[in-house]
Amino acid sequence: MLIGGLLLTSCQWLTPKEEKTRRLVQEELRSINWNDVDQYPLFETCGESISKEAQKDCFKEELLRHFSATLNEFEFVLNEDVEDTIYVDFLVEKDGAVTVLDIEDHMILQRQIPEFNAIITQSLKSLPEVQPALKRGIPVNAKFRIPIELNTK
Repeated sequence: MLIGGLLLTSCQWLTPKEEKTRRLVQEELRSINWNDVDQYPLFETCGESISKEAQKDCFKEELLRHFSATLNEFEFVLNEDVEDTIYVDFLVEKDGAVTVLDIEDHMILQRQIPEFNAIITQSLKSLPEVQPALKRGIPVNAKFRIPIELNTK
């Protein structure tokens, strides 16, 4: 009876290292929050050493500054005042490329400035270089939504 007990407990010692490693990796993967990044995408003007929330704010502010500067280059002729917030969804890919996923549709904007979506999309070509978001030190894709406030009053 004692020999049977020794055989049962010693089976764990015979478990291959690969099996133990696989189990540990699976446990680790289950514990990771895949909906959050460790570091937000960064422009050169945003420091890596600032807090994660400050990185996010700096990134969004730089994007808004870029879009604002782009829109200020155009002279729009409007029939009526526009005071609205447009939401732009975009993706920062793991190689740092930025693409527009969606621009919220507004009828008044489409009537007044039909080229708005094209201007925003085109402006990404002159965007300064972006370092991608990081998760565990690995570049990952990250989606963002930013508000662009339009006020022609």
